[in-house]
Amino acid sequence: MNPIQTTKMTNFRWVICALLFCATTVNYLDRQVLSLTWKDFIAPEFHWNDAHYGMITGFFSVFYAVACLFAGKFVDWMGIKKGYLWAIFIWSLGACMHAGCGWVTMEVEGLDSIEALRAVEAGSTMAVAIATLSVWLFLVCRAILALGEAGNFPAAIKVTAEYFPKKDRAFATSIFNSGASVGALAAPLTIPVLAKHFGWEMAFIIIGAIGFVWMFFWAHLYEKPENSKRVNKAELIYINQDEKEEPASAEAKEEKTIPFMQCFKYKQTWSFVVGKFFTDGVWWFYLFWAPAYFSDQFGYESSSTMGMALIFVLYLIVTILSIYGGYLPKLFVEKKGMGPYAGRMRAMLIFAFFPLFALFAQPLGANSAWFPAIIIGLAGAGHQAWSANLFSTIGDMFPKSTIATITGIGAMAGGIGSLLINLGAGELFTYAEGMGSAFSFLGMEGKPGAYMIVFCICAVAYLLAWVIMKALVPKYKPIVVE
Repeated sequence: MNPIQTTKMTNFRWVICALLFCATTVNYLDRQVLSLTWKDFIAPEFHWNDAHYGMITGFFSVFYAVACLFAGKFVDWMGIKKGYLWAIFIWSLGACMHAGCGWVTMEVEGLDSIEALRAVEAGSTMAVAIATLSVWLFLVCRAILALGEAGNFPAAIKVTAEYFPKKDRAFATSIFNSGASVGALAAPLTIPVLAKHFGWEMAFIIIGAIGFVWMFFWAHLYEKPENSKRVNKAELIYINQDEKEEPASAEAKEEKTIPFMQCFKYKQTWSFVVGKFFTDGVWWFYLFWAPAYFSDQFGYESSSTMGMALIFVLYLIVTILSIYGGYLPKLFVEKKGMGPYAGRMRAMLIFAFFPLFALFAQPLGANSAWFPAIIIGLAGAGHQAWSANLFSTIGDMFPKSTIATITGIGAMAGGIGSLLINLGAGELFTYAEGMGSAFSFLGMEGKPGAYMIVFCICAVAYLLAWVIMKALVPKYKPIVVE
């Protein structure tokens, strides 16, 4: 009898998946601190308006996009273990640095207290100077945060391809990717409380420091599956089961890296780029603007019980529903006999309809704030399920040696899309608020009309992306490096 058949398979791959989940949770917690503190805590001190915040979130997307272009290649070159450690160290440092922006602003402007900052007359030359300086300081910190955070998904997707067979990758990706939802879920229950009781500066420091704790566990637990003492032969065979379906020479070819510029010659690359460009900005808009939306439109500050409850329920819906998004293609493969790519694309088409719920967020919001909270939650769940499958299409068609690079290229495209929607939204909201009833859209005047415009864009983005992706890569076609 084969000894492997009588050996119980270890499940260390799920420990690794849990580490990826924790890293992604920390990633999004760090990203959320600003969105949950700017409107009610930071803006009064620095005299910000929506345009200022839109500029910061928009240019964060630019920094993230540029960093993503190189982050994947960096991870491929440095290796997953060291590359991931560097990434989370940099973004945790950047997160903590935000806390010093107030002190630097006071030193430069010659003010001796927070009260003095707040007391500056709105619209005065001093107020403009404070707003301008503080925005630039936050942009520097966001640039460092973006530089580190850009490495998260390229590294995580590469690890998933190492530790899971193709049929399980979307499910594993949906689990670690749900860290984005869990981070967003935990954020409204922790960050406003920290900011209210200890100051917004301590919220950045405490949340940012969590990343340094994660580094310890990653350094001690991660090794490639074939080198890990915690992965037995039975689990290694399960992980590498796809190799049996490929030609014998494929293994050697798989390890060849595709030159960076050559990646852009493949339609498979552009399919992933399109999927990220059209949809990442939608998720980031919900992430960055939801707290301000409930504060602006309904008067619920992020530190209020109702404000925290609305954001919590929104992301609770996202978290619960999105996990099943990775299971659907697995069901298509195992029960319907479809190939992994075909099953993924069918699942993504289904999820592309979820964001259409966003069309009803603003109209139904006239009745209760709970309607947009639930509706945005459903739209966000659709995004996370879509995203988990979109990431997995890379592992379907590209060699493992190039996965992080392609992920970085796609993340760059997503960052550009996010720049456009966040910067545009900030300018639109400020303009609409200033115009008042003179600005209208679909019967909604002022800022509500501006929100309706953005919700319409968010609603149709996924179906448009799916159609273009399907046109570029209608059938499964893996890249073989000659």
